[in-house]
Amino acid sequence: MQAFDIQRMAFDETTPEFLAEVALRCLFTFLLVFIFLKMTGRRGVRQMSLFEVLIILTLGSAAGDVAFYHDVPLLPVLMVFVSIMVMYRFSTWLMDRFQKLQTWMEGEPLILVSEGLFDWDILCRENITHDEFFMELRQAGVEHLGQVRLGILEVNGTISVYFYPDEQVRPGLPVLPAKCVKSVVEIDVEGDYACGMCSLISTLTPSPEHDCPRCGNRKWIAALSHSRVS
Repeated sequence: MQAFDIQRMAFDETTPEFLAEVALRCLFTFLLVFIFLKMTGRRGVRQMSLFEVLIILTLGSAAGDVAFYHDVPLLPVLMVFVSIMVMYRFSTWLMDRFQKLQTWMEGEPLILVSEGLFDWDILCRENITHDEFFMELRQAGVEHLGQVRLGILEVNGTISVYFYPDEQVRPGLPVLPAKCVKSVVEIDVEGDYACGMCSLISTLTPSPEHDCPRCGNRKWIAALSHSRVS
């Protein structure tokens, strides 16, 4: 076999009739996936839970194989979709009636920010990175955590943010990209600083270094305290 043989790579034993069959198979799988998504009642992939994404990934092999493998018949693929739909409906029926099962299969909302501070225990337990979470907060119009009364990570991956009124905004850790903020170890000017790791706010005096009493981190970021700009 010759490597990079364009004739073999592009055409091999393909005939115009089989290409037409591939087009028909693609239409078949496209309609199956579309009907499946319509029957599940989901509004979009972004709003799917982990359990539902798992189902869609499970369907991927069946939908992909039948699209262009000539030896994969259509009827078994249809049976795969019907079986998964039945299992999905049965699972949702069980989850509606047993809260513990629903929590185990889909997870539960996590309170990541409370009263302008990270819930440090949850961040450590769930191994959640700052960068992705900060991105979600920025998209919700947050500039620093002192503007946030409550931040909840939903089971579908979205962030629900509840803000303080302007007059109650407090100093908080900036959620801007790293190149927009400066973290320091040595404090030159007295003021409010946020721990760059756990978001704890402390009033620090000039000193070569300060240990965060909450997490032990030594890098601090000047806290912001201004209100949101609508």
